[in-house]
Amino acid sequence: MSLQDELRDLRDLYENGPGKLPAELIEIMDRGGSELAASGLAERALGPGARAPRFTLPAADGERIALDALLAEGPVVLTFYRGAWCPYCNLALRSLQMHQDAIASRGARLVAVSPQIPDETLSLTEKEQLTFAVLSDIGSDVARRFGIAFDLSDELGEVYDRFGFELQRVNGGHARTLPLPATYVIDRSGVIRWAFVRSDYTVRAEPADILAALDALDTLD
Repeated sequence: MSLQDELRDLRDLYENGPGKLPAELIEIMDRGGSELAASGLAERALGPGARAPRFTLPAADGERIALDALLAEGPVVLTFYRGAWCPYCNLALRSLQMHQDAIASRGARLVAVSPQIPDETLSLTEKEQLTFAVLSDIGSDVARRFGIAFDLSDELGEVYDRFGFELQRVNGGHARTLPLPATYVIDRSGVIRWAFVRSDYTVRAEPADILAALDALDTLD
């Protein structure tokens, strides 16, 4: 089963399963998604051919990791996710973990970034047994430089509060700012060679496509 199939099954569970969400909440979330899509943010985000913004961010263990240091070792697969409270993000991260060896065998480093504080990142890393670096972009400053940061509407923010996501706490005071789901393949020179950016948080980059993008780097050198 592909990651997209798993994501569709998860969405169907929330919309039609035994513990389905109330229709009015689904309507609010769908409206927020439609408004975000209409904003054109995903289309304006950095894409192939652009230089990746340089950054240094703290990992779950407190170590500060710089993109330049990663690129000195090889290509980088950089993925942005919303947070450990997002079941779609967790499913995508588990899928990436399953493909971590395949990514590493191509000489690349996998790095995930979210707006959560390091303590939340550490909890996620331990719970999901992630072996790749997971970094904290508090305030979504790096996500903003990639062109993928946005603010939740008041209406949608209130829904997330009702769900008990505690975004004010887990995002270090930046409750409403999140990144679009996005994954980049960056070559050793720091140029984005492949990008997956979507406004729909229930859709994520397929690991097979990431691996194909890494394989294609050899033809671009």
